[in-house]
Parts: sequence; C-alpha cells; structure tokens
Amino acid sequence: MARADKSRVEESEKLEGIERPFGRLMAYVFRHYPVRISLTVVCIITAAVASAVGSIFMQQIVDNVVTPGLASGFDAVRGTLVRLVVTMGIIFSAGVIGNFIYTRAMAIVTQGTLKHMRDDMFDSMERLPLRFFDTHPHGAIMSTFTNETDAIRQLIGQSIPTLIQSGLTIIVLIGTMLYYSVWLFLVVLIVGALMAFLTGKLGGLSGRFMKAQQAALADEEGFIEEMMDGQKVIQVFNHEQDAKDEFVEYNQKLFDSSEKANIYGNVLMPALGNIGNIMYVVIAIVGGVMILEQTPNIHLFGVDVITVGVVVSFLGMVRNFSQTIGQMSMQVPMI
Repeated sequence: MARADKSRVEESEKLEGIERPFGRLMAYVFRHYPVRISLTVVCIITAAVASAVGSIFMQQIVDNVVTPGLASGFDAVRGTLVRLVVTMGIIFSAGVIGNFIYTRAMAIVTQGTLKHMRDDMFDSMERLPLRFFDTHPHGAIMSTFTNETDAIRQLIGQSIPTLIQSGLTIIVLIGTMLYYSVWLFLVVLIVGALMAFLTGKLGGLSGRFMKAQQAALADEEGFIEEMMDGQKVIQVFNHEQDAKDEFVEYNQKLFDSSEKANIYGNVLMPALGNIGNIMYVVIAIVGGVMILEQTPNIHLFGVDVITVGVVVSFLGMVRNFSQTIGQMSMQVPMI
C-alpha cells in the first residue's frame, strides 16, 4: 500500500512538473496580450467549425440534390442547390477570414512575447551573482536566449493554435458522426484509439529526445564558445587534440539525440496516414454493406435506413479526422 501511495505521489509530481511551466507560459502570454488572445480563440473556433461542416454539405448535396435531380430533373432541385451553395460559401468564407485574422494576431503575439521574455530574462540575468556565470558556460547561457526562445516561438505561434483548432475540429466531427451513424462511428472510434495510442507512444519518445537535443545543443554551444575564447591558451598548452576529442563527444551526443528525435517524429505522420487510409477503406466497405443490406442505422435522433449521402459524408469526415490527428501528432514532440 505504501509503495502504491508513493507511486501515485511521484506520478502527481511529474504531472505538476509538466503543467506548472506550461500554465505559467500561458499566463505570461495572456498577461501581455489579453485582447488578441481572446480574438484568436474566437477565430480558431470559427475556422474549426467551418473546416468540419464541409462533410454535412456533401451529404446534403447527394441526398437532397443529386438523388432527387436524377429522378425529377435539375429544375426541381435548382433552388435547393443554390441555397446550399450560398450557405456553405458563407461558412467557408467565415473560416478563411478566421484563419487570416488569427494567423496575423498570433504573429504579433508570438514576436511580442519573445521580446518581453528576452527583456525579462536579461533583467533577471543582471541580478544573478557572479558565481552563476563562473559555473555555467557562456554559450549555454546564450543558448537560452536563442534556441530555447526559438522553441517557445514555435510553441506559441504554431503548436498551440494547431492543437486548439485540431481539438475543436475533432469534437465537431465526433458530434457530426454520431448525428449520422453510430455504427460507422464505432469503427472510427476503434481505429482512432489505435491512432491515439501510436501518437502517445512515438510522440512521447520523440519529445523525450527533443528535450535531450536542446540540452545537448546548449552544452555544445557552451563548449565551442569557451574553446574559441581560450584559443591562445589551448595552443600554448598543446590542448588542441584534447579539445577536438571533447568536441567530437559533444557533437556525437547532439547527433544521437537529434537523430532519434527526428526518427520517431518523422515516422509518426506516415504511420498515422496509412492507418487513416485503412480506416477510409473499412468505412467504405461497411457503409456499402449497410446500404445493400438496408441495415437499420442508429443515430442520435432515432433509427432509419442509411443513405448514400451519409456514407459519402462519413468518408469525408474520416479523411478530415485522420488528417487532423496527423496535424496534432506533429506538434506533440515540440510541446
């Protein structure tokens, strides 16, 4: 029992260690740009909804325009087609405008946050005791102002907005799938669980080595800076070969961590893409069988017979679903 309690405490501390700096970063960004961040969230929600409702448009076109049009002629469905096209044009235009606004706003937020952060870091550095600079390589200190802040730039400007938009898109897609067919959604749920497991496994490994890469990069820059500043001393004491050997060790450590981080990170997207293609084919087969067998289709508002439009719409949602998870997976190592 004591061992289990200790394990839970360690796990809690680990989660708090992850959440605390992330929460501090978000609070820091919001403190400087509260209006732009709020506007960005609204625009991201608009863009996510516009991206997800395209599948509904396909179902409406097939069931309410194409199928009746083949039976009664184009004149009978002209008004419905115009209404659908105008409606989706408005929704897609709102999504484009939302994307444009939040992209420009996040560019200002990202660069402004880095400026404030570097200013605060420099002010804090001026208050540090001399002992700190004597015990830390200057190159490693400068790496904090360059490499680490550049990683934060990608996090704020790209990773977080992508994750928010992708998460909202998935929520809307799940609701839409349940609205159309519970049976087809169960197939997506099973394959989606596999994709989530793969993302957590490979993304976690990539993230761990990404962190090791940043640490190795700081160590190597610190070593290079010291060797360049002390070049004359190295030559006087014939330390050139030792310096080269140490550099090879630092460089090999950076190479190993970077190689593994990129291997796991680059494998993730193709793996998820292939699983998404398999899911697309499975949904097409299951949907086709349900249409041929006239299988009762359970959805959020009752039971009816599945239509071609529902299957076509579902295929579009499946494609969007797999692509969205792929986009989210690419941001996991950076976070």
